[in-house]
Amino acid sequence: MPRFSARVLVSLRPSVLDPAGEATRAAAARLGVEGVTRLRIGKAVEVELEAPDAASARERLELLSDRLFANPVIEDWSLELADPAPEA
Repeated sequence: MPRFSARVLVSLRPSVLDPAGEATRAAAARLGVEGVTRLRIGKAVEVELEAPDAASARERLELLSDRLFANPVIEDWSLELADPAPEA
């Protein structure tokens, strides 16, 4: 069965405050790095899964993203699905 690799990028919705991002932006200024006007922190989830085809892989990954990886109340996510690795 083909093995698909994917990356799910999770970020806070624009309307949600990001205290960690603000603290990091302030720390950058203290380090002398100027010009950082906005900094938001998110997460990346790397997944490998076996599925019969890309549509099935995408469906499974969307379910995981909606219900497990991201909090739909405050976070958005995007999915990058790679072509399956060639079988050896």
